[in-house]
Amino acid sequence: MTRVLVLNGPNLGRLGSREPDVYGSASYADLVEAGARWGAVLGLEVEVRQTDDEAELVSWLHEAVDARSDVVLNPAAFTHYSYALRDAAAQVTSAGLTLVEVHLSNPYAREAFRHTSVIGAVATGTIAGFGFSSYELALRVVASRVAVSRESD
Repeated sequence: MTRVLVLNGPNLGRLGSREPDVYGSASYADLVEAGARWGAVLGLEVEVRQTDDEAELVSWLHEAVDARSDVVLNPAAFTHYSYALRDAAAQVTSAGLTLVEVHLSNPYAREAFRHTSVIGAVATGTIAGFGFSSYELALRVVASRVAVSRESD
């Protein structure tokens, strides 16, 4: 079974209580449960993690490369300025793995500073603005790419 790390950056552990009008009312625990459920349906082993620590997030991306795990990444505030995270994300895609950048809200419909992503240029693709469904769509992309890869082997 293909392992996928679903990695979440700062403040996403506060889902459900942090600005529910922007991020929805579902909690981080709900995301963990949904990730496992979506993964089971798609034939993926999904592990959802969250940290407020940039260095830990970078380490998890290194782990993904070393373990050959695809990644769904919500870099949260690190999206806009973390070149360390960008460089670690680039290692994932350079290794031939899929890295889908996700956002619960649509950054382009928000404050101007949120319109720039340093991650987007090195990600396989970006899905934003669909709430928790952004994660589900990202996992569907990963599953699809895994299936295509298996067919070509």
